[in-house]
Amino acid sequence: MELRNCPVCGKVFLYTTRNLCPECAAKEEEEFKKVRDYLYEVPGATAEEISEKTGVPVKKIIEFLKEGRLILKKNNINILLKCERCGAPILTGRYCEKCVEEMKKGFGIRESNPFEQKSDMKGKIHISRYRKDEN
Repeated sequence: MELRNCPVCGKVFLYTTRNLCPECAAKEEEEFKKVRDYLYEVPGATAEEISEKTGVPVKKIIEFLKEGRLILKKNNINILLKCERCGAPILTGRYCEKCVEEMKKGFGIRESNPFEQKSDMKGKIHISRYRKDEN
């Protein structure tokens, strides 16, 4: 853990997982909840309308969408996010499904479960290396 300055308010805080001080993180979470609740009530709202009704800046709303914290309904054509790679319209995140799959293949990431049992695994756990001698 290390000390950092909050990029929003400038306070020094103990960095753990998020680059915001606890007060700014709580404020951001409250803004997220306002936007999420408003979108739930009015699924076809524009970013400007959401901003006006909730007081959350449009830039922050778009940030929530790009982070994948919010997902638009398929029929919401009022907020247009575009894939950063090919420009296709998307509902959340930064990339469309097609580009994500292409990037996974490019990085050699398989779709299989990384924890799936291989044929040479017979359910044994090898802990002898970590066991203290009992003699």
